[in-house]
Amino acid sequence: MALVIPAIIIFVIVFAIMKRVNVYNSFCDGVKEALDLAISLLPCLCAIFMMCALFEASGLADAFTRLLAPVFSFFGIPQELTKLVLIKPFSGSGSLAYLNEIITAYGADSYIARCACVCFGSSETVFYISAVYFAKVKTKKIALPVLCVLTATFLSTVIACLICKVM
Repeated sequence: MALVIPAIIIFVIVFAIMKRVNVYNSFCDGVKEALDLAISLLPCLCAIFMMCALFEASGLADAFTRLLAPVFSFFGIPQELTKLVLIKPFSGSGSLAYLNEIITAYGADSYIARCACVCFGSSETVFYISAVYFAKVKTKKIALPVLCVLTATFLSTVIACLICKVM
């Protein structure tokens, strides 16, 4: 496996030479585009990170957890996972820290920890990915796609907990 990446790089360079493409200039052009994208992403990412910090520091995360725990429980999501389900769309590292807390508190082989691991692994940081994607395509109509992804994330969490309960 250690040779896969170098082999791909060598293949791309050899193929580019055969097609008479200037590899160095193409690489530099790609880096320039990547830097432009990174600069255009900074405002979106700063807003996402600030919203995550404010959401947790303001106590809204705890309030939403208490409010939504009975609703999630109705759909078969254990109440202990409510905060994980709420944090995951915003922050991958925050949800990983909370996943670690769940595993430490309930044990790695518990139903709660299994559900938490499957939910963590089967969902994505929706708002971070949306910021990256929509900054690149430069569109402002993001409400419907984000709502669809959040709905799919919730449904995958319900199904994941159901599967963990059966297994």
